[in-house]
Amino acid sequence: MSSRPLAKIMMAVSVGVMAAAGMAAPASAAEARQAERTKVSAQFETVTTWIQGNVRIGPATGYRIAYTVAANQNLTAVCWLEGGTVSANGYTHNKWVYLSDERYIWGGLLKGNEVGNVSSPCW
Repeated sequence: MSSRPLAKIMMAVSVGVMAAAGMAAPASAAEARQAERTKVSAQFETVTTWIQGNVRIGPATGYRIAYTVAANQNLTAVCWLEGGTVSANGYTHNKWVYLSDERYIWGGLLKGNEVGNVSSPCW
């Protein structure tokens, strides 16, 4: 699953939210993404890693590593989704967390439940 469909959905939602709030729609995709981040920032949740791990450009280990995070590092999460199954550190599941920087982290690297206690599924 690519992050692009999700980005398009989130951009459409942000334009709709702005219209409902009586705000003008952004003139460009970049402005729409920034508006989306601003409008839903109250819905973002902080997740914390319990062990060092990789953040990827997509929700499976076949995607390129974007960067590595240390244990006890806080990240900003948007939502969670099902992706590639991972078996590591005594856990096996396919739950990934979509981060505010448009990257993904496997939930088994996060403190809390298998999605780092993120409450919102990605639609």
